[in-house]
Amino acid sequence: MLNKVPEVTLIFWAIKILSTTVGETGADYLAVHVGLGANLTTACMASLLLAALALQLRTRRYTPWIYWLTVVLVSTVGTQITDLLTDRLEISLYVSTAVFACTLAATFTIWFAVERTLSIRTIVTTRRELFYWAAVLVTFALGTAAGDLATEALGLGFALGLVVFGVLIAFVAVFHTLGANPVLTFWLAYILTRPLGASLGDLLSQSQNYGGVGLGTINTSLAFLTMIIALVAWVTFEGDRSEGADPAQ
Repeated sequence: MLNKVPEVTLIFWAIKILSTTVGETGADYLAVHVGLGANLTTACMASLLLAALALQLRTRRYTPWIYWLTVVLVSTVGTQITDLLTDRLEISLYVSTAVFACTLAATFTIWFAVERTLSIRTIVTTRRELFYWAAVLVTFALGTAAGDLATEALGLGFALGLVVFGVLIAFVAVFHTLGANPVLTFWLAYILTRPLGASLGDLLSQSQNYGGVGLGTINTSLAFLTMIIALVAWVTFEGDRSEGADPAQ
C-alpha cells in the first residue's frame, strides 16, 4: 500500500498543533462542562478512536480526513490518560513524564528492532502503521504530562510555557536545517508540539484569574476545529487537483 502518513509541510505542523489544542480543550469541555467526568469521557473518546483507527487501517493510502480525525482523537485520549493518572490516581507529573518518556523510548526501540527504521516516509505496511500510531499516542500522553509539569508544577504559566516550547521547537528546526538526523528531529518536534498546543489551548480557554484569555473551552475548541476542517479540506482539494492534472502539462 502507499505511504499512509502525509508529507511533512507547514500545513502538516499547523494541523498538528491545532489538533493538540483541540485535544486539550475538548477533553476539558466534555469532562467538566458537559459533565461526563474523566472516566466516561475517556471511554467515549477511546471508542471513537478505535473506530477511526480501524477505518484508517483499512485504507490503502493517505486519506486526509480519516488521518486527521484519528490524530484529533488520539490527542484527546492521550490527554485523558495523563489527566486520569494525575487527577484520579494522584500520580506525580514528574513520575508520569518519566514513565511516558521510558514507554516512548521502548516503543521506538522495539519498532526499530523489528522494522530497522523509524521513518514516517515508509509507513507502507499495517505493522509499521501500528507502531506509528502507538508512538503517536505515547507522544501525546508524554507531551501532556511534560506540558502540565512545565506550566503547573514548575510554575511557568501558560504564556511563558508557550514561549519556552516554541523556542525549543525553533532549536529543533535549526538543527534540522544544519543537517541533523531528520527522523530524530521530526519526532522531537512532534513531541514538543503537544505541550505547545496544550499551552496555547489553556492560554486561550482558561479564565483571566488563572492567567488565560478567558475564551472558554467550547469557543476555543470550535474555533480550532473550524481551522482544522478548513485546512484538511484544502489539502484534500489540492491532492485531488494534483491527481487529476494532465501528466503531459
